[in-house]
Amino acid sequence: MRKPRAKGQKHKMKSRRAAVKRFKLTASGKVKRNKSMKRHILTKKATGRKRSLRKATLVSEAETPNVRRMLLA
Repeated sequence: MRKPRAKGQKHKMKSRRAAVKRFKLTASGKVKRNKSMKRHILTKKATGRKRSLRKATLVSEAETPNVRRMLLA
């Protein structure tokens, strides 16, 4: 049997697990993400293009609030 919650206590907030796996917060509070298009059909992509896809980048300013809400940070 579960332990009853104290009166007035709310549910725990849960982060979106998919977002936790895809995004990280930097020390300054910005959101870091990996670039897409690096999984398959790599033969036709130029070497320089593939090299630049390796590096992480920041989430745009417009999308940052949505991602932070998913991460509950």
